[in-house]
Amino acid sequence: MNFTDQVQDFVYNLLKDKLSSSFLYHNFNHTTDVVSAVKTLAQSEKLDEKTIEMLVVAAWFHDTGYVNEPDNHEEASVQIATEFLKANGKSEDYIAQVSAFIRATVYHYIPQSIEEKVIKDADFFHFTTENYCDRCELLRNEWKHVKCKQVSDLEWAQENLNMLTQCHQYYTDYAKENWQPLKEKNIRLIQEKINKMEEGATPKKTKKNKEAKAAKASKPDRGIDTLFRVTLSNHTRLSGIADSKANILLSVNAIIISIALSTIVPKLDSPGNAHLVIPTFVMLTFSVISIIFAILSTRPKVTSGTFTRKDIEDRKVNLLFFGNFYKMPLDEYEWAVNEMMNDNTYLYNSMIKDLYFLGVVLERKYKLLRITYNIFMFGIIVSFLAFFIAFYTTRI
Repeated sequence: MNFTDQVQDFVYNLLKDKLSSSFLYHNFNHTTDVVSAVKTLAQSEKLDEKTIEMLVVAAWFHDTGYVNEPDNHEEASVQIATEFLKANGKSEDYIAQVSAFIRATVYHYIPQSIEEKVIKDADFFHFTTENYCDRCELLRNEWKHVKCKQVSDLEWAQENLNMLTQCHQYYTDYAKENWQPLKEKNIRLIQEKINKMEEGATPKKTKKNKEAKAAKASKPDRGIDTLFRVTLSNHTRLSGIADSKANILLSVNAIIISIALSTIVPKLDSPGNAHLVIPTFVMLTFSVISIIFAILSTRPKVTSGTFTRKDIEDRKVNLLFFGNFYKMPLDEYEWAVNEMMNDNTYLYNSMIKDLYFLGVVLERKYKLLRITYNIFMFGIIVSFLAFFIAFYTTRI
């Protein structure tokens, strides 16, 4: 595992364990987007590998301060990063540079170097996304819970328009060329939204308007939809990370076993190599056990794939999980989904169940992965000691 992967794991665990659930926007999902944007901009600017690493590290840490000090989170982030980097043997110059990059994300700071421009632009990558308005709703709800700040729909749209047009600019050439047009598209969308809200500020009290308002009131808040979408995305991302880690362990242990079987085992018949039998057996045993646990962490569980109409009427089936319907005829599945969509409670309960069971699967995956890594680490240590003792005893 390289150093940036260690940083990623540390930040993930820190935010998972200590960040308040009220931070709907400034969370691991936002941090991941900033890291990805930093890599894109740094490569476009042809920065050297060491500088890119420091920028990526700074991007991972830049919002960690929210776990301690939301009002001055940049300095709190610097403190967290400094403690971690010192513990991992990084030099004072390295720590100072990473700290400077984190401070470059302060809202009113004007970046000076190309590196500061990279991380500054990356922190506002979300201005270019297609779901920018949804992300703004997450930030709005975060302010509501964290800062106790509430604004109307029109005020929020105007504040966002002001931010995009008056308070923000991109600094790197890549962002100006590739991100600015996407940002301007979002500006137009917000302006159109403001125009519609201002035109509808004094609607006519017609029956049609009343029915439209009643229908809108019956729909769940848009922030709830966004919450489900972001949470599902996070679950899927974490599942992919877990599978990737399991594949790494499978590959490493398979290589160890292949090398041992092709180079060491054939030589054990020789009396002069008898002292290598036990160390080799120990090494192969731990590798096989590691492979077994890695496979267990990724092995899928398949369900029956069928349901009855009574199950749908009783609201017992989660139609969002393929394992509950993959054996059903298309017309039955279409009927069932339409039934679910006509009942908001059933629909949202299904989404809640889907997220819950995804979380259960993730807990199992990461638990088995932790066991696998511990077995692998312990096996490497024991194997090394076994070989060392074997060679040492033969020389005495």
